[in-house]
Amino acid sequence: MKDCIFHFESLTVYQKSLIFTHAIYSLTKEWPKEYLFGLTDQLRRAALSIPLNIAEGSSRTKKDFAHFLQISKGSCFECIPILNIAQSLDLLHQDKYKMIYNQIVELAKMLSSLRSSLIKN
Repeated sequence: MKDCIFHFESLTVYQKSLIFTHAIYSLTKEWPKEYLFGLTDQLRRAALSIPLNIAEGSSRTKKDFAHFLQISKGSCFECIPILNIAQSLDLLHQDKYKMIYNQIVELAKMLSSLRSSLIKN
């Protein structure tokens, strides 16, 4: 990883959220154009919201940062029903779904842990 100028760039959860967002953009690039303004756009925005809220929240107070991390976690949760719908429409195979689902679970847990550490301190 390049030299980090901003503190949030060194956070593992931030780095993993960038990887996740890239994976979502790559995945949805293959989806039919008829889903562009529905599922594709919504999933991309939810995924992108995760690192964006981590970054923005890091510039605030600990209490505010904890709130932004909660928003990021909510964006993780938002991805799940979209992925369920995509799977039911045969846009997403089971193996890919499981891989992405596991990434979301990991991100949500990491966000919760980071949030908890901020609240305790």
